[in-house]
Amino acid sequence: RRRVLEASQQLTEVINSETSTESLEPRGEAEPADEEESELHCLWVDKFTPRRYMELLSDDYTNRCLLKWLKLWDTVVFGKEKVVKKAKPSSEARPPFSQPKEQQSKWKTKMQLTEEVLEAELDQHKRPKYKVALLCGPPGLGKTTLAHVITKHAGYNAVEMNASDDRSPEVFKTRIEAATQMKSVLGTNEKPNCLIIDEIDGAPAASINVLLNIIHRKDGEGEAAAGPGRRRRREGGLLLRPIICICNDQ
Repeated sequence: RRRVLEASQQLTEVINSETSTESLEPRGEAEPADEEESELHCLWVDKFTPRRYMELLSDDYTNRCLLKWLKLWDTVVFGKEKVVKKAKPSSEARPPFSQPKEQQSKWKTKMQLTEEVLEAELDQHKRPKYKVALLCGPPGLGKTTLAHVITKHAGYNAVEMNASDDRSPEVFKTRIEAATQMKSVLGTNEKPNCLIIDEIDGAPAASINVLLNIIHRKDGEGEAAAGPGRRRRREGGLLLRPIICICNDQ
């Protein structure tokens, strides 16, 4: 018992001496300790989740395609003009040695087709041809993480909603329009919203039709109508924000 008491007294003195030296250090170095302490009490899934684009472990081609599609909205959302890349004459003049010339002109790979879709011209409202991106795959693949990281990387504020929770088409429509037409209501965050709809395969057919109507809505829709119906139909304008849908079963 005497040895235990002596050991505890020594530990107390050591702890007191360490706290006294830490109090002499500037306060700026104490913040990482608080962050480390908070990380000790969080789940490993949250602790090691990717927070930057370079930390993603998912398929690099998928990541680049989604980011490229999201950057196509810069003209509408941020007012940036689309940068047109000049074709390199050397790459066109000398085709790769591995493939014959006939095969190159006749067949196209999935990557080449995807690149052509992403290089398509913008519509009359300077929006990309395809207004919605669909991420599909088994659970745990990192689809939601990819959507959040890419959205943050492109300068958007991610607004997530679960399609299987909002079973009513009216609630579904209200949430979509609120996320795609309004700015962030947090005050400090003035970034434009990017809507992420999770579990879109669990939504009823009526909600899917609502989403399709919002996507295909044209400018000036309902102008020919008269009376209160005209005001009601003109409340919803063009879709000017990107939407990312996530599903397990394509």
